[in-house]
Amino acid sequence: MAMTIRDMETNPHVDQRRIEDAVREILLAVGEDPDREGLRRTPQRVARMYAELFAGLHQDPVDVLEAAFSEEYDELVVLRDIPFNSMCEHHLMPFEGKAHLAYLPKGKVVGISKLARVVDAFAHRPQVQERLTSQIADILMSSLEAKGVAVLISATHTCMTCRGVRKPGSIMVTSAVRGLCKSDPRTRGEVMSLLQG
Repeated sequence: MAMTIRDMETNPHVDQRRIEDAVREILLAVGEDPDREGLRRTPQRVARMYAELFAGLHQDPVDVLEAAFSEEYDELVVLRDIPFNSMCEHHLMPFEGKAHLAYLPKGKVVGISKLARVVDAFAHRPQVQERLTSQIADILMSSLEAKGVAVLISATHTCMTCRGVRKPGSIMVTSAVRGLCKSDPRTRGEVMSLLQG
């Protein structure tokens, strides 16, 4: 069962008091007054936000896919344009975009909402896009015992658009292809065409 936002914010695995103390220290370190009216509750808000954004650390994506069921369907299953957000582990800045997933079933399919939940379970933890893409592909391949899997992710990274080189509009694209979706040229061509729209 998916966690609600309330569950995420009150997650017992997250030491919110410790986050609050750290945020207060950051505000002091940059020369702000954490006791002024506009910032007084900021440490609590940031603590709740981190509990929500990192809720995937305390979620096992395998559990999400346990609801698979038998179905004799042997053509590609594609779900495109799944919006997601994540936090770059290098600067703790957000990146967001869309995930596109495809799998070639071998007698087992899963409800489409479960595919979106798998994306969220991996996205809601400190991440890099390359790992996120591979983790989604690997779990779909193993948990669904699929003949093949392909994942394509496109995202904008604020660690690149708002700081550093400051290149707004830059989009990073990553892919992970497994099984027949990788080894069979015809299947690979079809799946990449469907994922890219």
